[in-house]
Amino acid sequence: MMKKMGLKTLVGLSAITLLLAGCGQGQQEVSQVQAKEKQQVESTQVFEPHEGINEKPTPLEMERKGTDVYVKMTAQITDIEIAPGNVYKAWTFNGEAPGPLVVVNEGDTIHFTLDNHDPAIPHSMDFHAVHTAPSKNFIDVMPNEEGTFTYSADNPGVFMYHCGTNPVLTHIANGMHGVIIVKPKDGYPTDNEVDQEYVIIQNEWYKYNDLKDMTDGNPTAVVFSTKALHDGQPNTNGTTTDLKDEPLTAKVGDKVRFYINNVGPNEVSSFHVVGTLFDDVYIDGNPVNHFEGMQTIMLPASGGAVVEFTVKEAGTYTFVTHQFNHVEKGAAGLLEVTE
Repeated sequence: MMKKMGLKTLVGLSAITLLLAGCGQGQQEVSQVQAKEKQQVESTQVFEPHEGINEKPTPLEMERKGTDVYVKMTAQITDIEIAPGNVYKAWTFNGEAPGPLVVVNEGDTIHFTLDNHDPAIPHSMDFHAVHTAPSKNFIDVMPNEEGTFTYSADNPGVFMYHCGTNPVLTHIANGMHGVIIVKPKDGYPTDNEVDQEYVIIQNEWYKYNDLKDMTDGNPTAVVFSTKALHDGQPNTNGTTTDLKDEPLTAKVGDKVRFYINNVGPNEVSSFHVVGTLFDDVYIDGNPVNHFEGMQTIMLPASGGAVVEFTVKEAGTYTFVTHQFNHVEKGAAGLLEVTE
C-alpha cells in the first residue's frame, strides 16, 4: 500500500515538475489565443480607431444665394440607440442616421462641402439627384480633411444620398445614408389639396461593421425615421421605437403627403398605410410619374416616392412595409388622426 502511494506521488510530482517547467510558455500561448479571440470579438463590435468616439450631432449648414445652394455636412462617429439598450456606433452624416434632410429646388446648383471628422477612414458623398462624373465629384475625402464639389439638381424628386467609399455596403449599412428632395419648379398637381406633409425613411441595420453579415445575412432591425420638413416637426434617427412612441399627427379629412425613401441598403420596401389607399402617387417623387388609387408602393433599395392619402375617420393608422417579417424587426410607424 505504501509502495503504491509512493509511486502515485512520484508520478504526480513528475507531472507537476513538467507542468511548472512549461508553465511560462503555456501561459504565454494561452494569453496569445485569448488576445486573438478578444480582438476577433471586438472587431465585430467596435472598430478600434472609433473606440471611445461619440461626437455630438452637428447642425446642417445650408445657405441659399439665388439658385446657388451651399451645403456643408460632416462625416462623423455618433452613437445611435436603435432599440432600447442597443447602441450602435454609427458612421453618420452630421451625427444622424439617416443623415439630415436636404431640400433644394429643381434647377439649383449645389455647392457641397464634406468635412470628414473620422480619424481613420475616408468618406464621400453620392447624391442620386445629380448628373456628374463620380470620379470627379463623388471622390473620397481623407480623414480630418474637407472636400468641395459642385453640381446641378435638374430633376425633381425624392432621392437617396450616401457615402460612396469602398466598400460602399459597409458605409451605407453603418449609417451613412439620407434623403435629398428636389422640389419641382411647377410643384405637384395636388399641392393645393395637401394639409399635412412628412418625410419617411426606411433603413436596415446589421451586425456592427460586419461586411459578411451585411452581404449574406438578414438585417437585425428594419426601421422607419422621419426628418423635419417644417419647423416644429419631429426629427428622428432610424430606431424601432420613435415613430411608435410619438406618432405623427393629422385631423379627420386631411390629405396627408409622405415623401418616402427606402435607403436600404439591401431590402425592398412595400410601403403601405393600413386603413387607407393612396389617392395620388408620384414615383421617385417626379410629377410626371403620376398614379392613382394604389394600395402599396414598391420601393427598391434607394427608391423614393411621394404618396398622398386622405384620412376619413379618427383613430390610429399604422404605416408599414408589407414585408411583415420586417415589421417584426421594427418597420412600423403610427399616424394619430383626431377630430
